[in-house]
Amino acid sequence: MANLFQKTYRISSARASWWDYGADAAYFVTICTKSRIPYFGKVIDGMVQLSEIGEMAQQCWSEIPVHFPFVILDEFVVMPNHIHGILVIDKGDTDNNGNVETQDFASLQTDHTRYKPVVNIYGPQSKNLASIIRGFKIGVTKSAKLMHADFAWQSRYHDRIIRDQAEHERIVSYIQDDPLYWQDDEWYINEDHYKSILK
Repeated sequence: MANLFQKTYRISSARASWWDYGADAAYFVTICTKSRIPYFGKVIDGMVQLSEIGEMAQQCWSEIPVHFPFVILDEFVVMPNHIHGILVIDKGDTDNNGNVETQDFASLQTDHTRYKPVVNIYGPQSKNLASIIRGFKIGVTKSAKLMHADFAWQSRYHDRIIRDQAEHERIVSYIQDDPLYWQDDEWYINEDHYKSILK
């Protein structure tokens, strides 16, 4: 199931030109380190053992709503060389606990107001998915370089717009199970090969 699922969401194409990435929606995001170097730790017996940089990356991810109050964090995991996470942009109403309502996923296919032509595609962007990822990457990089001067991110990231509750549930399960299937993961790299680099 994991392999089949990977083939359906990991598409290295550009962002969808028909979608407003500042729209209220749930987004499944994968961000990878440059050259897939496992700066964030390793997996032992199906459990992620985070390095100091990995713990810091996890903290920075957890603090995204502090810097972007319109973002709700859903399931996420910091893996040795990448992060999977669901980010919910909600500039409208949430319940009093900040929880994601079912309609945040199910309405995506029918709410055509969320679809609009891309304007000023190369200009400054804020309050959208790209600005959130950019802010997160900058925050991690500043601290990580104090620990390891060579730390860097892969320039691009992968995203998928979550269209309904069933898809959301599949992605949540995938994120939760990712450490168990680390050696079968498309991002897998043997951490032992990088011992000299990561000292």
